[in-house]
Amino acid sequence: MPMSLQDIAEQIWERKYAFFGMFFVVFLFSYLALVAIDFVPEAKDVETGEPKQENSDTFIEHTADSANHELPLGSTNEPVLPTTLYIKKLDRTISVLNPDSRAIADLDAALLNGVVRHPDSASLSQDGNVFILGHSSYLPTVLNKNFQAFNGIQDLAWGDTIELTSDNQVHTYEVEKVYKANANNLTVPIADTGRRLTLATCNSFGSTDDRFIVEAREVSTRPL
Repeated sequence: MPMSLQDIAEQIWERKYAFFGMFFVVFLFSYLALVAIDFVPEAKDVETGEPKQENSDTFIEHTADSANHELPLGSTNEPVLPTTLYIKKLDRTISVLNPDSRAIADLDAALLNGVVRHPDSASLSQDGNVFILGHSSYLPTVLNKNFQAFNGIQDLAWGDTIELTSDNQVHTYEVEKVYKANANNLTVPIADTGRRLTLATCNSFGSTDDRFIVEAREVSTRPL
């Protein structure tokens, strides 16, 4: 004899703790799966109804000459851009994206394919700071490995080497400092003296989550 809705409701109520426990487990795993594939919806602006766009240069410190880095003698006006980043201690090679847009949606989209050199930072042919951001994630299952691009950079130490490769050169940097900071309390100088590299973990451009920072200085350049 088919059970009535009342009978079903009574059975659920008798086992309410097991039912709510199972509901919570299913909800949690569904949410983690959506996070892993970057499918969690963004918060929307109340007035416009569009995804909120925070300032992408929260941690960028602009100075008067930040857009006028000196190019070396004999060079062209074309910037030399990094294409790959190699962290020796982690034995990891990562693609570097160089988007022109500063829109958060464009920068976040680029992060799905590698790590991102901030468009306001120096190129490899300029004095200044090359500022590169990448995802880090310690979820047990991540479908897109670029979400784990910067996993472990907090374990780097003074003297460890990082290489940035362009189409025809390899630039080697030595780590000087590794620390944790909140984006609200972090500024990264772009028009720095000398040639430097800063790596930072991030969940999204414009987010205020704590992030790991690695600061390094260029020590050598060699042709490919």
